[in-house]
Amino acid sequence: VATDATLTQAQCTRLATAAHDGYARALVPSHTPMDGDLIFAAATGAKPLENPLADTLYLGHAAATVVARAIARAIFAAKALENDPLPVWQAL
Repeated sequence: VATDATLTQAQCTRLATAAHDGYARALVPSHTPMDGDLIFAAATGAKPLENPLADTLYLGHAAATVVARAIARAIFAAKALENDPLPVWQAL
């Protein structure tokens, strides 16, 4: 996930951790030992935080929301390839 906010390395780590909750919102089960899920966070530093405590909370919530939405959109937009053993969402 990326933001134009000015974040420290610790705040970026926190952002990535919060964004990871998007998996739990979109996938069941999530956070299993076999899935290898990982999220990175990056910040351009273009916009300083007005209220660092509240703004990092809001950024984390937004990150989790967009990750969940991205997963849902990817599932909806997936196209079947020839000889796929399972149908895609649109085929159902």
